[in-house]
Amino acid sequence: MSATPPSPPGVTSRDFAKGLGTTLLARLGGVIDVLSQPLYVWLFGLPSFGLYAVLWATINLVENVADLGMTSSLQRVVPQAKDERDATAALRSAMIIGLLPCLAIALGASIFAPHVAPLFNVAARDAALLTNAVRLFAWALPLWAFLEIATSALRARRLFGAEIRIRIFWEQVIRMLLAVILWMFVPTIMALLIAHLVSLALAGLLALRLLARHYQLRHLLRGPLIDPVFFETFRAGIAILPANAVARLFGDAPPIVLNAILPGAGGATAAALYTIARKVSSIVQLVRSAFAYVLAPLASSAARGGRAEVQPIYAFATRLAFAIVVPLGCIMAAGGDAILDLFGPGADDAHAALIVLVLARMIEALFGSAVPVQQVIGGYRAQVVASATGLAAAALVFVFVADPDLIGMALSVSTGFIVAAMLPLLQLHVYGAIHPFERPFLAVALRTILIALPGLALALTTSYDYFPEVAELPAVVLIGAATIWASVRLALPRTDRMALGKTATKLRLL
Repeated sequence: MSATPPSPPGVTSRDFAKGLGTTLLARLGGVIDVLSQPLYVWLFGLPSFGLYAVLWATINLVENVADLGMTSSLQRVVPQAKDERDATAALRSAMIIGLLPCLAIALGASIFAPHVAPLFNVAARDAALLTNAVRLFAWALPLWAFLEIATSALRARRLFGAEIRIRIFWEQVIRMLLAVILWMFVPTIMALLIAHLVSLALAGLLALRLLARHYQLRHLLRGPLIDPVFFETFRAGIAILPANAVARLFGDAPPIVLNAILPGAGGATAAALYTIARKVSSIVQLVRSAFAYVLAPLASSAARGGRAEVQPIYAFATRLAFAIVVPLGCIMAAGGDAILDLFGPGADDAHAALIVLVLARMIEALFGSAVPVQQVIGGYRAQVVASATGLAAAALVFVFVADPDLIGMALSVSTGFIVAAMLPLLQLHVYGAIHPFERPFLAVALRTILIALPGLALALTTSYDYFPEVAELPAVVLIGAATIWASVRLALPRTDRMALGKTATKLRLL
């Protein structure tokens, strides 16, 4: 008689907080990405940066569909694998399923670049480079797909900090350094495209090295390629694909659409302005992304003990998100002028779009913890309903905007991803009988709002002449840091702060 396998260890708020700390550090690569955008605008100009933004948005959009959901699939399959052989088989399946379509598309785009290039609107100075730019940058697609799948496999092992060196140093810092060096010799947008490709390749090599440490890669070439794990990985990816595609549409389709509907340099400039507003607002989204990265595998593990095991970490994540995101979003919206000044002349035109996107990202982050939970414990069809409804809402708003422009695009996109985030919350409550608003959520929410309002008022003063221009952005950063600290310290109950472990002690939160 075989021995009964030991029950999986319980997943607690402390597990979530521990993973969140390292994941937030890893996701600081997103902040560096935001900080790199002003450098690229200053070096290459707003229209040329717009071309780069549209090409990279296209790569992101295509990759998110062409990888067939393999990045999210691994979050569900690997934590539930019965042994190391099955875990490695899931990784192998994800690489096969996700990379082959991307390689085929990149080859086709490179071969037919003269026919693809006219689809983009660019400034006159970039027109001669466009075909070569498309032919070269198409190969970012398989490189990016490999990096996304590899780092997803590491997160599925609860190695939340494994992306720190990859995302911050190799992918972002190296890209900036290479862009500056290449610009000295080739002062065109081609310098940035080459720097981007090289940084992706270096990051991919480092990701492969990390995979070799945490997976038994000797199993990759053993056993049948097509097995039950292959079909489970494929099924999980296809089920999550619509939700992933919609999320990527909200992020990357707008600059592509703006570039398409506005001719010449106007299209490239509008794409650049929207990208700037989206990149800055993504600092708020960074919190939600970090929460999603940690929640998905933890919820998947906890669900083995029943859905009731998921409730505590789901509620804790929502309280912590509220205490961080509300003050962060308020300060960013109020200090938008100071932030956009980094991007040079003309970037102020993105301020209204920035406010709309920041406020929407706040709402999405506050209630978006339901999305990763639903992805790993909910039904596959429910995910499709939420994402499709969000996309339909965005399309309706855009259609009924009298003059589709930067603000109209921001409003439509914001409506869409709020709907897509709220529906899973309702679905989990109705069909899964879990929700994140157990006590003491209401008390945390009220205290957070009362703390955030004075910070908002202080940040608004940076838009006037109370501060020298050079001191405006540092003032916004200091006000934001102080307000977030006060919110976490005073709004969260002591048990939540204790779950933050050493971080709470170091930041004097207890």
